[in-house]
Amino acid sequence: MARTATPPPTTPPLTVGGPPPPRTARRRTGTAWTVTVLSVVLAVSAVLAIGLGSAVVAPLDTLRYLWAGTTGDVIGADEVTRYQIIWQLRTPRVLLAATVGAGLGAVGVAVQALVRNPLADPFILGVSSAASVGAVAVGVFGVLGSLGIYAVSAGAFLGALGGTVLVYLAALSAGGVTPLRLVLTGVALSFGFQAVMGVIVYFVPGNEATSTVLFWTMGGFGAATWGSLPLVLAIVVAGIALLTSASRRLDVMTLGDETAASLGVDTDRLRRGLFVLTALMTGAMVAVSGAIGFVGLVVPHVVRIVVGAGHRRVLVVAPLVGAVFMVWVDLVARVVAAPRELPLGFITALVGVPVFILLLRRRGYLFGGR
Repeated sequence: MARTATPPPTTPPLTVGGPPPPRTARRRTGTAWTVTVLSVVLAVSAVLAIGLGSAVVAPLDTLRYLWAGTTGDVIGADEVTRYQIIWQLRTPRVLLAATVGAGLGAVGVAVQALVRNPLADPFILGVSSAASVGAVAVGVFGVLGSLGIYAVSAGAFLGALGGTVLVYLAALSAGGVTPLRLVLTGVALSFGFQAVMGVIVYFVPGNEATSTVLFWTMGGFGAATWGSLPLVLAIVVAGIALLTSASRRLDVMTLGDETAASLGVDTDRLRRGLFVLTALMTGAMVAVSGAIGFVGLVVPHVVRIVVGAGHRRVLVVAPLVGAVFMVWVDLVARVVAAPRELPLGFITALVGVPVFILLLRRRGYLFGGR
């Protein structure tokens, strides 16, 4: 009896819009779990940070006071002092710390893609130094005094915008703004802004200028209020949303301008938009917290190791990591040397430097991948 040959198995054709490959599906699932876990960690960290300090409040009481502040629920007369500590002092401070940490994490990712440099952070373009000049000028010379308690923050924000314009104009050439010119110009003008601050400290008598410069160069949330939170929160949330929507173009831009142009991405236009957006976000954050280093530098690298190099995943996870990290950094700054507060830059540097060195020595790790 003759036997018929069995045809070899064939691979089914790939269909557009079909289910994603298994590896892509696993990455999406892993990212979703990572986001869920980090969201829970952030919520728990915020409650603990609000309750801890010179006056310790139990987590259940903290939640009860937060509920009362949110809904207007009644509390006992003997609890008014603790309620005011929780709701008026610590809650806006912790929320501001989380907001700034999230913004620094996202801006760090964007700036590293903008200049295609793994050592870039939100302050490499001179924005923080310019903001510090604006804040010091307001504090020392009394300009913008009509704004009251918001005068220093307004001066810092205006200084950041002014520094951004100067950096962009100085880096602009006939061929547009290149990443290398942008970095070099930002670093050079950053030293120039620091020199201006040094001149103010040297010629203005008293310690007011010195303390103001120290705060704006090392950062802190001691001046956090409910009034200072909404604007920076709106800017940071909107900025993260815009960066996430541009994640695919960021992936393409990291391949180089020629490759990006061949794929239909206008790198000059994208770079200008990123420069303005990151400057606005950085200026808003520096205006309420001062310059806090290493967060925008280290967080993106840590996140890339966990979720990969795709900007969509990184821009979802990095803000959560930055928020959790900043909440705990602020808590340490408040309790370690109480009743005094440590500048946040001290703590972020002590943590960031060894972490970054470990990343550099990690076998197989490269910027943008493993």
